[in-house]
Amino acid sequence: MNTPLINRRQFIQILALTSAGWPLISKSEKLILGRDTEEVYKNLTDPWLSLAEVQEHLFPADNESPGARDINALGFLRNMLDTPDMDSEEKNFILQGVGWLNDLSIKNHKNSFVKLNSENKETVLRQIESSRAGSRWLSLVMGYLIEALLSDPVYGGNKDAKGWKWLEHIPGFPTPTTEQVYFKIGMNENTRRRTKA
Repeated sequence: MNTPLINRRQFIQILALTSAGWPLISKSEKLILGRDTEEVYKNLTDPWLSLAEVQEHLFPADNESPGARDINALGFLRNMLDTPDMDSEEKNFILQGVGWLNDLSIKNHKNSFVKLNSENKETVLRQIESSRAGSRWLSLVMGYLIEALLSDPVYGGNKDAKGWKWLEHIPGFPTPTTEQVYFKIGMNENTRRRTKA
């Protein structure tokens, strides 16, 4: 049996170092900042239900690390997609991807993605990954998931700083309060959120 060259924690630490320059730019009135994780995940419907399942499949919890739900990855994703400076094409692409995901799940397994077992979910995601558009979609979903793990909790992800604790990261001080987040401070009107893929 081959052992991995790096473990999951080391992989995330490498990503954290390389993504340190990723700007988080936004000003939004629809953000769900401060909303409890249970409230974010309560009574989900698509596209959010499927996106939450994809996130949890891509980043499940184990005995040593938090999972997507533990870090409120869905809450973070919703916040970022609801910002007024979000690239509308990227947002639509992510949301439309849920339709493709479920179409493929139904075609191959006679059920929507959320009702599939773990093995079938993996099969569907691998099929999606094999196309250029599908690979881009998964890359975007994973990118936001990593941001949720690494961001300041005030922005909706990294609940209770679980990602930082897991990675043994000590954030700079002071961290922003809900009144000091970037979208309340203001920004240049020409500044746009960067596209990751």
